[in-house]
Amino acid sequence: MAGALVLAGCGSEDSKAEVSVSGAYMPQPVSDSMAAGFLTVTNKGGTKDELTSVTSDVGEVTAHETVNSSMQEAKDLAVPARGQLVFKSGGSHLMFEKLKRKPKQGEKVTVRLHFAESGTVTVEMPVKSATYNPKTGH
Repeated sequence: MAGALVLAGCGSEDSKAEVSVSGAYMPQPVSDSMAAGFLTVTNKGGTKDELTSVTSDVGEVTAHETVNSSMQEAKDLAVPARGQLVFKSGGSHLMFEKLKRKPKQGEKVTVRLHFAESGTVTVEMPVKSATYNPKTGH
């Protein structure tokens, strides 16, 4: 009987969302008031999670997604169980507005991702060149 309880306990651990962030970067903004950010959220857990908001000391941050070929602000974005939420150039992205300062290449911008299940994940987002392409590293 004790063995069954231990196994049941292990199974419930797998049902939690388990998010991590990779590939984060901000192209050096060309505007004094706006910038974009890109990253990948991976959920290795067995339960979906939701990105509910994003905050940063550098300015206001909203998530945008492509819907019918146009960009619109997204309130909550799903991070599927054992799946990914990808913010990439030409697709969903983070939009930084009302910048308090213009981030420069070589700096890092601190971003806090707020999830419904996983709480807050803090990410140091490096500022890359305005033409940076993660596929080539330039």
